[in-house]
Amino acid sequence: MTVLAQRMRAQRLSWRASTLDELLDSVLALQAQDVPALRLAARARGVESLDGDVVRTWAMRGTLHLLRREDLWVVGLLGPVFAAAGRRRREQLGLTDDLCARALPALREVLTGPLDRAAVVARLAEVGVVLDPKSQAPAHLLAFAAHHGVLCRGLDDTYRLLGDVPEPGTADRLWRRYRRAYGPAGVDDFAAWSGLPKRLLRDLPEVAHDPAEPVGAVRMLGHFDTYLLGYRDRSLALEPGFAPLVQTGGGFLTPHVVVDGRVVATWRRAGDGFEVRPFGDRPDLRREAADLGRFLGVGADLTWR
Repeated sequence: MTVLAQRMRAQRLSWRASTLDELLDSVLALQAQDVPALRLAARARGVESLDGDVVRTWAMRGTLHLLRREDLWVVGLLGPVFAAAGRRRREQLGLTDDLCARALPALREVLTGPLDRAAVVARLAEVGVVLDPKSQAPAHLLAFAAHHGVLCRGLDDTYRLLGDVPEPGTADRLWRRYRRAYGPAGVDDFAAWSGLPKRLLRDLPEVAHDPAEPVGAVRMLGHFDTYLLGYRDRSLALEPGFAPLVQTGGGFLTPHVVVDGRVVATWRRAGDGFEVRPFGDRPDLRREAADLGRFLGVGADLTWR
């Protein structure tokens, strides 16, 4: 249980943060492809406002994350890896290397303010970069531009220029931040979390962790929560027999209950509260459900499956 306690503390789930900056200083980034889920992740870690000098952009595993602007060195490190990995799919969509190269300065020209995807596609067409708006080409081109540090995506799902970013970091630097955010973990976990190929992860430095003991922390985590996404091997926190109830395919994580680092139930909104499916004994969710209900503006009635 000590390892799980260390991971809970590292993730600010047993030691909650007081500000968004403090939280992201600890955990580096929060998964952010779904903004309501992002807000649930921040709430579980003590933060209820996403205001601050933060950026929502494509980072680990080529997926959307929320980071502090000062930590955008991550984009310079990971972006080229994911841009190269996506080349074949871009070609299948008609996004040739020449078109992509022309699109980057074109995006800098047309993104004079926040624009939704349809508006970006229309503005690009006006300057000679024509995309099929009904295909996946716009999404892949915009991700390509984000990997090159051109743009990011707001919490309102509009696109805007990224602005100045720090120099790219190193794999060693990301490894240290990963270990600080996820506690004891191995290189396989780091590779799965970051999306970096293992050939780039040789001779990583040792990182020590302070001991921690369970404190009875109970958290109702939302879908796509960062906690489980930090590990390739999740069996310490999630018993394999119950894993299909949480990991339902396509990278989706069902909302789940964590007690001292171990996943003990799934949950969903139901009526004026929450329906919970425990994997064994019913956890005491009264306090956590009340806080989550307050945050969501709903009741805290609990029903059990």
